[in-house]
Amino acid sequence: MALYSDKVMDHFRHPRNVGVIENADGVGEVGNAKCGDIMKIYLKIDNDIITDVKFETFGCGSAIASSSMATELIKGKPLSQARELTNQAVTEALDGLPAHKIHCSVLAEEAIQKALEDYYHRQGIPCEETPVTCHTCCSGEE
Repeated sequence: MALYSDKVMDHFRHPRNVGVIENADGVGEVGNAKCGDIMKIYLKIDNDIITDVKFETFGCGSAIASSSMATELIKGKPLSQARELTNQAVTEALDGLPAHKIHCSVLAEEAIQKALEDYYHRQGIPCEETPVTCHTCCSGEE
């Protein structure tokens, strides 16, 4: 059995949605100090629908494939569905990842959640009222 599925290899060799969205509505960046992977997700949102999503990833093939697949899974979807994206869903959509590479799918999930959190903050929604887990301490300033 191959270490990586055909889907992982396809998303690594031909990643979807690579790039930057200028004036993004939400941006999320995460990293893993242990492996050195860094992911940045950009969201464009209109009427609670993710109309565009781009990513920049510095990392291994599994990190790039996970970013690519995660963006495909949320593009065109309502925010409520994007909030529910899990690393397991990313891994399953890629037809699996080696156990030592699962952290790449976790980073993809976390980057999307951070981008959603950023979007809600930009909309002026306080942490305690956001439908995502807020990782940023709100200052409470108006």
